[in-house]
Amino acid sequence: MTSTVTDAWHVLKPPEGDKHGPLSPLLLALTVVTGLVDAFSYLVLGHVFVANMTGNVVFLAFALVGAPGFSLPASLVALAAFVLGAVGAGRLIRHVGSSRRGRMLAVSTACECLLVTAALVVSLIATDVGSGAARYVLIVVLGLAAGMQNGTARKLAVPDMTTTVLTMTVTGAAYDSRLAGGTNSHIGRRGLSATAMFVGALVGAATVIHVSKPLELLFALLLLVPVTLVAGRLSRSHPVWDREP
Repeated sequence: MTSTVTDAWHVLKPPEGDKHGPLSPLLLALTVVTGLVDAFSYLVLGHVFVANMTGNVVFLAFALVGAPGFSLPASLVALAAFVLGAVGAGRLIRHVGSSRRGRMLAVSTACECLLVTAALVVSLIATDVGSGAARYVLIVVLGLAAGMQNGTARKLAVPDMTTTVLTMTVTGAAYDSRLAGGTNSHIGRRGLSATAMFVGALVGAATVIHVSKPLELLFALLLLVPVTLVAGRLSRSHPVWDREP
């Protein structure tokens, strides 16, 4: 139990000399953002994910056989937007320089802030965000943001901090556990990642159902802006963690 708590604490407050520095807690905040935007997309935009592409591939199959409530165009648009966002992240990172991890995260998240801000504006002015052109605009904008976030997280390569995918995180915790004959499941670290997405989805669903749909996107921005500012500020002194491993 002590090792689990310590493992989780080191994600929230990395020890001095940690090779990933503050990247772990910053990516954990982005994992909460994923829960928020996917709750918004699924509950408001109609059975479609903008960050969880595994779900969208399954939804495509459901839509093809005529399962009620699933849209083939919506799932295809979300998938295409996510791919374009990941491509954009790759181009952006190569342009700003992939050797500066903090700067890379700051620039990428700044772009994500702009996209989520655009989604917030659309959700505020649209008569019905869950249908018509507004629905597809939101799917595209949020899909681009999620793809960019996931592409950046992949390049940063912080263990168990993919920000959008939990399948391998859960698999790793089980496979590496003592029950499976392993020596260290990193359950504290991996569990915290899963909890972050759960909390984001829980807050997002509660906000959509009981309060306001656009408010959820504002919550996402309230996490994205600090991540952008902190990543940029902490990388200015060229710390060890800022260099590509």
